[in-house]
Amino acid sequence: MKVIKYPSKDQWKEILTRPSLDVEQLRATVNEVLNNIRTKGDAAVIDYEAKFDKVQLSSLEVSKEEWDEAEMLIDTELKSALELAHENIYKFHASQKFEGKKVNTQLGVTCWQKALAIEKVGLYIPGGTAPLFSTVLMLATPAKIAGCKEIVLCTPPNKEGKVNPAILMAAKIAGVSKIFKAGGVQAIGAMAYGTESVPKVYKIFGPGNQYVVAAKQAVSLKDVAIDMPAGPSEVEVLADETSNPVFVAADLLSQAEHGKDSQVLLITTSEEFIPKVQAEVERQLYLLPRKEIASCSLENSQIVLVKNQEEMMEMSNEYAPEHLIISTSNYLELAEKVVNAGSVFLGKYSCESAGDYASGTNHTLPTNGYAKAYSGVSLDSFIRKITFQELTADGIKSIGKAVELMAGNEQLDAHKNAMTVRIESLQ
Repeated sequence: MKVIKYPSKDQWKEILTRPSLDVEQLRATVNEVLNNIRTKGDAAVIDYEAKFDKVQLSSLEVSKEEWDEAEMLIDTELKSALELAHENIYKFHASQKFEGKKVNTQLGVTCWQKALAIEKVGLYIPGGTAPLFSTVLMLATPAKIAGCKEIVLCTPPNKEGKVNPAILMAAKIAGVSKIFKAGGVQAIGAMAYGTESVPKVYKIFGPGNQYVVAAKQAVSLKDVAIDMPAGPSEVEVLADETSNPVFVAADLLSQAEHGKDSQVLLITTSEEFIPKVQAEVERQLYLLPRKEIASCSLENSQIVLVKNQEEMMEMSNEYAPEHLIISTSNYLELAEKVVNAGSVFLGKYSCESAGDYASGTNHTLPTNGYAKAYSGVSLDSFIRKITFQELTADGIKSIGKAVELMAGNEQLDAHKNAMTVRIESLQ
């Protein structure tokens, strides 16, 4: 990790730059795959599974026999862990249920909203270097709470044509029964357009590699909604002289092992803390099975020494991290100053891993600075709010003249007339 001491503000932009994700170079490949999925359906998905995932499939949907087999393969302790995580994720997201209230804005004018689930949603679960069964719980659980009628899940199979049993078990616990063997761009295309096997959905959720990101962006232009723009995963840690270098190093590495294009950032007010955490990163990195991936990620990553906590928070809010860990002694005080972040972890015991798996919060979060404008996935992500209004005769009397005046001044005479005829009917 590169160390930068007391940078001036004009250096911040370069320091806070993410690893570049050149979607333009991928666009031709992505568009070709999407066009073939749109026109050839299942056959194209099966062909691309052979090409990209190196697996020969005769059908896409996971069979009942495969579901049964997966349940037998799952370790009982892992199943219990999944059930615990699901319980906490359910509790947290169920607490977010919307309660619409009728509001009388004027005499005879009543307005309200009703929350309705998105009827058909698609969940993409990566299965490449790490099968993300935790993401099944994070996406399927709020979808079920919201009341989505159709939940479609796509995930790449292994070379034997089998879906990771933990993904199937997590899906069963969360209440998902439609799972299809499709990865990457072909999965996004199948859910966006629909095939003979895979139903078309209205909104697609889930993380993925740069091809998946590019595919989601492409289909979102006119075919289907997506959860949020997303790029490589990232974490930022704020530390002072009281922080635990063992814990901080572990937090940095837990994010670095996600992928070679992940990024970790440590901002500290203590110069003495830097060599301590560097030594711990080196020691712990050597012990990791995924140390090659983590090492590449660390090359994109930096330690920044700042003058004070005010500068620390200003830089943090400018970076807008996906994950923010505040491990300073006054973490609650600094938490009040957080403006831009996906999910925040407070105090030395709150590791990012807790939120990734079992605390109950959602780990599908905005990356690449999008936390300045986007929220992470929540119950609201699976819901639409429809607005209602009712005017009585008293309502026409209350706001009719104002509507006429405003419409007339916008030179929209038909708008004005729609109110005028009602006013005249009451005279």
